Parts: sequence; structure tokens; C-alpha cells
Amino acid sequence: MNEIIHKTNIARRDFLAASAATAALTAARGLWADEDTAWRPRYMLPSSIYGKLPLATIMPEVKKIGATAIDIWPLPHGNQREQLDEMGEDAFRALLEQYGVSLGCITQYKLGPFGLADEMRLAARFDCPTIVTGGSGPQGLSGSELKAAVAAFIEKMRPHLAVAEETSVTIAIENHANNLIESPDSLKWLVELRPSSHLAVALAPYHLPQETELLAGLIRTLGDSIAVFYAWQHGMGCMKKLPKEQELLQMPGRGELDFAPLLAALAQINYQGWTEIFMHPVPRGIPILETADAVTAEINEAREYLTACLPG
Repeated sequence: MNEIIHKTNIARRDFLAASAATAALTAARGLWADEDTAWRPRYMLPSSIYGKLPLATIMPEVKKIGATAIDIWPLPHGNQREQLDEMGEDAFRALLEQYGVSLGCITQYKLGPFGLADEMRLAARFDCPTIVTGGSGPQGLSGSELKAAVAAFIEKMRPHLAVAEETSVTIAIENHANNLIESPDSLKWLVELRPSSHLAVALAPYHLPQETELLAGLIRTLGDSIAVFYAWQHGMGCMKKLPKEQELLQMPGRGELDFAPLLAALAQINYQGWTEIFMHPVPRGIPILETADAVTAEINEAREYLTACLPG
């Protein structure tokens, strides 16, 4: 297994080097689309990837990874949402302003889709446009039963979507495992039946079959209903402790998933939502690597890979 990981890392470095050289040559020949018109991901930094490090430590890293916004997570994945409460809104706003960062998203699985009213009002006070959570309902359904369950979920969401519209917040439902909204079909029904654009999708390839054609096709089908795209693959999973090199296979460019067709699909739909370079560590609540600098460097290596995957 160590030999396989070693070969994967060598291949990855070779790919990045070759891709960088190809990009430079293409740009020199004037074949790239104009920088102002070519589609590029709109990056947002997920605080949980830094574990429970202080917001004052994480905030300077946002622009270092080419992002403009931060997504704050609560326990157990991080504790930056709790840090906001501890420091108070004024101090948090001052920290955002100090580093020229916006609050792009609050992730709130533990509140669930029906418990977000106060959180949406908090988001509105920071002009935060997105809250990510999970769905709610029976699992393991298919066909007409799945469609009926998704319709019932959406009906329960109506009063919460009224608050979302009032606060200009989009509730993005992640296709999380062991959830009503976990399959491609459930995502399609969610989008087809939604009564408001304030109900959207947080698309996580990790939780779907690692098939590029399926994922790219799903992106094209969901279109502008995607509010958050996680640049995140399954690799060897995130549910049991693994050697760090195996755990990091969740990151773009490290595992086997080819992100080029996914980025091509995002470009084709002119995707305007957030993109997060993402993974989960084991156990939850720790940084993916030992220091903030190391985490940032790892994200940037993944971003370099994604840049090489962009359609020319």
C-alpha cells in the first residue's frame, strides 16, 4: 500500500509539473481565453479544515488560498461558529473587515433544515448569503416513493423558506450519506419541486459514485440550483483513522477522481456559487495537518491541480 501511495504522489507531482508547463506554453501562444471572461471557481474557505484553530489564525489564510469568503463550522467539525458567539458580533465583524473577508456561509447540520430561523437572521446581519445543512426524511427510497418523500420535505420547508426569502439567505441541502437527500435522483427531485430559489444544493462528490460522467451530468442537470460545490472526492474515506497520506486522498489531485470533466461542466453552466476545497480529518475537530501553514499549503496544492484542470 505504501508503494501505491508513493507512486500516486509521484504521478501527482509529475501531472502538476506537466500541466503547469502546458498552461504556460498555451498562454504564451495566446490560446487561453481572456482572463476577464474565462470561468474560474469562486473559492470559499471552510473553517473546519483548520480544526478548532482560532478565527484570528484562520482569517489571514482566506486570501492565501485565493478565496474571498469564509464558511464557519460549529462543533464537532470545528468550533468557529461557537467562537463567533464567544467574541460577539462586533468583534467578529471587525475581524472580517481587518482581513477583507466576507462571511459566505454558515454550516449548520446540528440545527437541521427546520431549525435555522435565528441562524438566518444572524446571517442577514453579516450579509451572508448561504447556510448549508442536511435534509430530513426517510432513507433508502427510490422511484415514486422517493419523489413523494422529497415533496413532503419541501412542503415542510415552506415556512422556513419564507424566512430565507425575508433574510436573502439560500438554504443549501448537502447530499449527505444516510439522508433523504443523498442520491442523484433525490437531488433532481429537490430541484424540480422546489418552490423557491432560496432552496438549493450543496453538491458533495464524496458522497456520490466516483464516476466522472455521472457527476458532470448531474452538475449540468442541477445547473444554477447549486449554491456550494465541494471539491472533495472519496479517496479512502473519512470514517476511520488512516495514515495521513491515505486520509489526504480526499483532496483534489491526490485521489483517483478526475476533476477536469466536473470543472468543464461547472464552466458550461457558468456556475456562480461557492467552491470549497474540502476534506474531513479523523477524528473530527482537528486540522487536516499539524499547522495552519501546512493546511494552507495543502489547499493551494489542490487548487493548483484544479487550475490545471480548467477548460482552456
